[in-house]
Amino acid sequence: MAGKPILHYFDGRGRMEPIRWLLAAAGEEFEEKLMKTPEDLKKLRNDGSLMFQQVPMVEIDGMTLVQTRAILNYIAAKHNLYGKDIKERALIDMYSEGVADLNEMVMYYPFLPPGDKDGRLTQIKEKARNRYFPAFEKNSMVIVSTWVMGSSEHIGNWTGSCRAPQSSDLRTT
Repeated sequence: MAGKPILHYFDGRGRMEPIRWLLAAAGEEFEEKLMKTPEDLKKLRNDGSLMFQQVPMVEIDGMTLVQTRAILNYIAAKHNLYGKDIKERALIDMYSEGVADLNEMVMYYPFLPPGDKDGRLTQIKEKARNRYFPAFEKNSMVIVSTWVMGSSEHIGNWTGSCRAPQSSDLRTT
């Protein structure tokens, strides 16, 4: 039996959070090796563990995986949480990519120079309200029963759920 997955990331939620949620939903215990200093990241880079010189990175099933969506897709497929067929997987991918696009806009906002924040916040809210939220709410992107896009648990539920709090205030402010 393989050991627990080992998650390598900074001491924060960020891009590792949907991975943590999906592993928890799958019932798979994991360990975390949090990077506390720049030297911790440098060590991983020097070891050749990071294909693109960045985290998140997950050691799982004898492999070293990088890139959030690749990690999520592997875990989802491993635990039958990636849709029942290719059409459902395509819908899940569309939803997950839309959530990722919205999240990226929100994620970088705190790092903007103070003079750029007001204008950028207005742009983010406008895109969220007029582009992303309506798309999530219509057609196959609506919440059916307790799951997003269907009647069973899958990766799209966890990708959206763990990122939704970061963008929830965009709807009302």
